[in-house]
Amino acid sequence: MSTSLKLGFIGLGIMGTPMAGHLRAAGHALFVSTRSKLPQDLLDAGAVACGSAREVAQKADIIFTMVPDTPDVEAVLFGETGVASGLSAGKTVVDMSSISPIDTKCFAARINEAGCDYLDAPVSGGEVGAKAASLTIMVGGPEAAFERVKPLFALMGKNITHVGGNGDGQTTKVANQIIVALNIAAVSEALVFASKAGADPAKVRQALMGGFASSRILEVHGERMIKRTFAPGFRIGLHQKDLNLALAGARALGVALPQTAGAAQLMQACAANGMKDLDHSALVKALEMMAHHPVMPDAA
Repeated sequence: MSTSLKLGFIGLGIMGTPMAGHLRAAGHALFVSTRSKLPQDLLDAGAVACGSAREVAQKADIIFTMVPDTPDVEAVLFGETGVASGLSAGKTVVDMSSISPIDTKCFAARINEAGCDYLDAPVSGGEVGAKAASLTIMVGGPEAAFERVKPLFALMGKNITHVGGNGDGQTTKVANQIIVALNIAAVSEALVFASKAGADPAKVRQALMGGFASSRILEVHGERMIKRTFAPGFRIGLHQKDLNLALAGARALGVALPQTAGAAQLMQACAANGMKDLDHSALVKALEMMAHHPVMPDAA
């Protein structure tokens, strides 16, 4: 995009900071706000600190939000000093958080009443993808608004898909999280089984990487399980939230998701044992506790 735009970014955590940084690096004016301390690197790069989400919305034409959960998005958008109170007709709000598809449709309708467009654009790829600008971005909302914002999405991600109307982006993200959770559970079960049977789990994983069982989860998260590197790329607590969205949606739709429920319970077991801030690959620890056998010993 050749011309500089006035952009806002609210929510500068593990994901939001590098995403906002890519927008600023492309030469766009960037107005930022977050509930914690503003990253100094972003301010040094020329981002302008704002005292509230309202101020961001007043100064920017396209406002991005990236916060943890549905209530956080609602507070940022519709709180006393929220985005909605600073909007004027013709602006665009882009929520890149992972939240409820049902609530997203309500949020979009309220923003539309202000004469503004709304896109739900959750991402997949974790901290690594955010830093590398290689995120998968799944977008719901009006096609014209999507086309207008697409060059900005391209600064943050590589696989960018307009899925459909408002809420469809969030529905896609929930589906993504179902698949990821079940794959982590499957890899966990396989490695616990192999290790308890006396095989070298590292060599088992290496062998499986060459066959039909190969997957990105086996490659990345299987290695974490073997090397015991559970520093969070994506925390169990956040994945729990996403699976709860899936199960709540399933109840509303009258759909049974038995495997998703099982994975959610494994994550709950981890959280109950003080592991909610570990990477979601640490789901393996729930199975290790039940087997009374770790895939590999934890580092001393």
